[in-house]
Amino acid sequence: TADAKAWRDSGLAAACEGVTVLGDGAYINTGLVVPHRKRPGRDLLPGEEEDNAEHRRVRARVEHAFARMKHYKILRDCRQRGSGLHHAVQAVAHMHNLALTA
Repeated sequence: TADAKAWRDSGLAAACEGVTVLGDGAYINTGLVVPHRKRPGRDLLPGEEEDNAEHRRVRARVEHAFARMKHYKILRDCRQRGSGLHHAVQAVAHMHNLALTA
């Protein structure tokens, strides 16, 4: 898909080498951890259903963090500045982790 091609071509795949990265169904066969898919004529196995539930829980936290960054317009201001997005995301994640430990 276009999302998977953008992931591979962006250089992010190389930057995330050795790191667990979650993706949605668009990132199948890219090395990202994606939810199990239901195949025609077969339900998900019990372990696969539990994996998908955990995947949803973790991704929801990530998506909420992106929503907070969008709310404060952090992503808009740095998306065209080379590694600006990378640094902004790291900074926000660090501040959020500090807030959780306080």
